[in-house]
Amino acid sequence: MSFGMSLANATMFTTYAVYQVISLGLTPLQLLLIGAVLEGTVLLFEGITGIIADVYSRRLSVIIGVFVLGFGFVLEGSAIWLGESIPLLSAFVWLLLSQVFFGIGHTFVSGADTAWIVDEVGEERIGPVFMKAKRYGLIGTLIGIVLSVGLSMLITNLPYLIGGLMYVVLGVLLVFGMKETAFVRPEAASKKTHWRHMRQTWLSGAGVIRRQPVLLLILLATLFGGAAAEGYDRLWQAHLIQGIGFPEHIPLTAAGWLGLFALASTLIGLVIMWITEQKLDIDNKRTAMFGLILLLLLRIGAIVLLVAAPDFAWAVTAVLLLDLVMILNEPIYNTWLNYNIQGRTRATVLSMLSQSDALGQTAGGAAIGWIGSRFSLRASLVAAAMLLTPVLAVYSRIWTRDRQPPSSRSADM
Repeated sequence: MSFGMSLANATMFTTYAVYQVISLGLTPLQLLLIGAVLEGTVLLFEGITGIIADVYSRRLSVIIGVFVLGFGFVLEGSAIWLGESIPLLSAFVWLLLSQVFFGIGHTFVSGADTAWIVDEVGEERIGPVFMKAKRYGLIGTLIGIVLSVGLSMLITNLPYLIGGLMYVVLGVLLVFGMKETAFVRPEAASKKTHWRHMRQTWLSGAGVIRRQPVLLLILLATLFGGAAAEGYDRLWQAHLIQGIGFPEHIPLTAAGWLGLFALASTLIGLVIMWITEQKLDIDNKRTAMFGLILLLLLRIGAIVLLVAAPDFAWAVTAVLLLDLVMILNEPIYNTWLNYNIQGRTRATVLSMLSQSDALGQTAGGAAIGWIGSRFSLRASLVAAAMLLTPVLAVYSRIWTRDRQPPSSRSADM
């Protein structure tokens, strides 16, 4: 699953700016509005789909989500043609509609996939599994990068069409190959109405967050982290294309350059992941938390470096550094997070955290997009870096709390 999703995502997203910025000519505000629609959809549906995974089947939730994602990405790739054939609806409107399907599909998968694999292998073995899955994902990413560049050079929207079809194929493979042996459907589901039991599960998940101060802090961190991530993810390629520019003496297209960056970061990421697997004990909560703080500091520094980059070389250094940080951050964060969540409502709690992330991306992303259209792309990236400082404060607070004796934690919180 990690390999297939990474392959499809790299195929689509490596050169997305060539399609959206160059072919469709979207402005910074339009780019962030696309993200706002996506995250707004996630915000509305995340809680419902997370409850479905906890009440009925995590496997079913993942498979539904994969098929919906496939349809959404095919629709996104078809937006440029639909905009030309249906005059009443522009390509931008079709892009916005595709984000609704993207968001709904994402909510079915989000939380359910993690809860499923944690149930299947157990919490005590999940750290190495996440690291290994990330390594396989990076291999899929390498292949997807090459495909993305080649397909984009043929037709700029072709990566989305092929990537969407990859999700459909993955869905078919999961129907026949994905097993669910550890999940036990709650007995209450057969004694109550479906909606009543779903409501009870949601309230139970909310209670878990309310009773655990560390989860409340994580909820706050995901809010600001989501806003920062949306601003950077949507605008860094546009900044390179419009703000920095590519070397004119090297005969390489924008798609080629973006693919080269992704290829370099993935290859370096594979080496770093291998070293991390051998040397870092992420099953230790304090080690994982220290790693998250260090990676966050590097993330802020990389964004600042990109903003202040005087030339192309410095900008590339910043982009590669940030890519490596995010590659390492994902498995460490997922492992650390699942240590703080009860198994019975794991998918629901993860969905609630995803809702917080979506709220941050919806509100913060739109604000950052307005800053980019009103002032400059550099100003937007500065705003994204500033939004990460509250996350650093939260992580530092958790780190300090974990170092205290258990008897003093509740009073201190």
